[in-house]
Amino acid sequence: MKDNIFSNTPSLITGEIFSELLKCRNVVIQKIVSSDKPDHIIYNQPQDEWVILLQGKATLQLENNIINLTSGDYLFIPANTCHQVTKTSTNPYCIWLAVHINPED
Repeated sequence: MKDNIFSNTPSLITGEIFSELLKCRNVVIQKIVSSDKPDHIIYNQPQDEWVILLQGKATLQLENNIINLTSGDYLFIPANTCHQVTKTSTNPYCIWLAVHINPED
């Protein structure tokens, strides 16, 4: 089924919206849309994550490192690594593509 990553993108006042695009065996692909007021949740996930910022600018704290991202930047976040989105742009809003690789059974 054909779709477009930029279609049906909501306008947010706060937080983020996670939309599952594909789930296949141990891989989950999500579209994430961030407002300019992201949730200040510290994530520490049991799965590896590869993420690319498709639109906007963002700042992540990855353990003790600050990482500034612009459109097209991507990074790999190993499982059990504390990370947090600390800042996101307003115009344009941030749109991410996240690939979660769950441990195999």
